[in-house]
Amino acid sequence: MPKLALAGGEIHYEITGEGEPLVFVSGLNGVARYWTPQVPAFAKRYKVITYDQRGTGGSDQLQKEFSVDQMARELVALLDALKIERAHLVGLSTGGAIGQTLAIEQPQRLDKLVLCSTWTHCDPWFRRLFEARREMYRQCGPDLHAMFHPLFLYPADYVNSHDAEITEEQKNAPTKSSSVDVSIGRINALLAFDRRAGLAGIKAPTLVMTCDNDYITPSYHAEYIARTIPRAKLVIPKGGGHSYSRTNPEEFNRIVLDFLAA
Repeated sequence: MPKLALAGGEIHYEITGEGEPLVFVSGLNGVARYWTPQVPAFAKRYKVITYDQRGTGGSDQLQKEFSVDQMARELVALLDALKIERAHLVGLSTGGAIGQTLAIEQPQRLDKLVLCSTWTHCDPWFRRLFEARREMYRQCGPDLHAMFHPLFLYPADYVNSHDAEITEEQKNAPTKSSSVDVSIGRINALLAFDRRAGLAGIKAPTLVMTCDNDYITPSYHAEYIARTIPRAKLVIPKGGGHSYSRTNPEEFNRIVLDFLAA
């Protein structure tokens, strides 16, 4: 992946395909390779940009304190460096929080917005889950978290049918490449996130997706977001867990491609 010096550090990114710019923004793990099941399908129609967020993957680990606002500024700096004025954005979880922030603060940079398995604010469920994950990092390091991570992301039926694949995935878990300080700092950013006050002002055509059995961000978050953003479209597939883009990539790709083309 090419590397750019920007946002006070270095960001690894990749561009695939030609057409209207489309940026995929990953969740807490922050890495571009999360979107491997999507890139080939979307690159047939779009210029697809994927990147490792600061503190993750091949990007720098100089930063220890994070905020979603900072992550959004980092994405804008990447788009500026690539001379991309406007882009479609597909954001999962943390990427969806970044997408909300960008749509509220810099709406001129977005065409269409897809918010997947994301949340509105730190309610008691979200706080308890991520405080526990933070303590897991602090007390036990990334290896134990990597064991639990698939159980957060995937439903039981997917784990049962992809056990060997998940075992291989755990060996190279993205969070193992980040320091404990970075992982804790990124979780702190999620716990502080709340963009509810600006959702009603979002002008970008928006698709909101989640699954009915999403463990990390239950579907009531998506329902609230879709009710609040004017004319937003809501899709809640059955099954699939938090990472529907991984558990059912063909259906995920179809839904998002149809929305972008509409």
